[in-house]
Amino acid sequence: MTPPLVAGIDVGGTKTHVRLTAGDLVVHDEVVSSGGWSATPVEPAAAWLARLLPSGARPAALAVGAHGCEEREHCLRLQKALQHRLEPPVLVVNDAELLVPAAGLEQGIALIAGTGAIAVATGGDELLRAGGWGWVLSDDGSASALVREAARAVLARADAGHGPDALGRLLLESTGSPGIAALAHTLSWGDGPEHWGRHAPAVVAAAEAGSADARRVLDQGARALAALVRTLTGRGARGPVVAAGGLVTHVPAYWDSVRRALDDLVPGTRALLLDRPPVEGAVALARRLVP
Repeated sequence: MTPPLVAGIDVGGTKTHVRLTAGDLVVHDEVVSSGGWSATPVEPAAAWLARLLPSGARPAALAVGAHGCEEREHCLRLQKALQHRLEPPVLVVNDAELLVPAAGLEQGIALIAGTGAIAVATGGDELLRAGGWGWVLSDDGSASALVREAARAVLARADAGHGPDALGRLLLESTGSPGIAALAHTLSWGDGPEHWGRHAPAVVAAAEAGSADARRVLDQGARALAALVRTLTGRGARGPVVAAGGLVTHVPAYWDSVRRALDDLVPGTRALLLDRPPVEGAVALARRLVP
């Protein structure tokens, strides 16, 4: 018997991953820009998603993890709008909800630490989330927040009359700033905070070079991420923590700090790092829709 063709779509803030599979066979796999994507209004969003499917493809089911779908009611409205355009069963969830099924689990807490930071509990009717409200009000522990706190530490050191340590020197170099005043100006009036994450490697390198300020920034960031998980467990969320995002996947030392913080703030929590693309979670969810 031929396995059914199913489709999964992972719409992130910068890129979108589309995958169609038939059993273990990947029939179509494509990564495109998320340029032009907006989860609202739902009708244009549904049209944008429908155009991602290859011409002539007739999947038996489709599941979408959509960046910007922050509430279950919003996901359901987008799901309904997309269902009107397609024949197969459709499911729409927040993109963070793909992590747990991508890890082969039915229930758990997804923790994303990249440009932003968010924790989402899966496995229930209600979408439980903590964090992810943007760099101004939230996202502590994210790449942008690490750079923000590192810059504050550098400026505080200057206020106290001390010259830059390894953190200051590396952050000045990364931002192309000739001095402390230029650093403040560059971060305040240059690229927006959504681009600050590219300077996070300077914070990590400074910690490795012995900067106490950099080490403190990383430890506080790790605890902020663990606190998101503690918030959700306090609301009844259960299951392992599945982590993903550039900071935890590409910076082993930071992931180690996050795991230690989880052990401290949420004892007994099993934590694992996702080692496959989140779109696999969309495919797994789509398979569950097939009659």
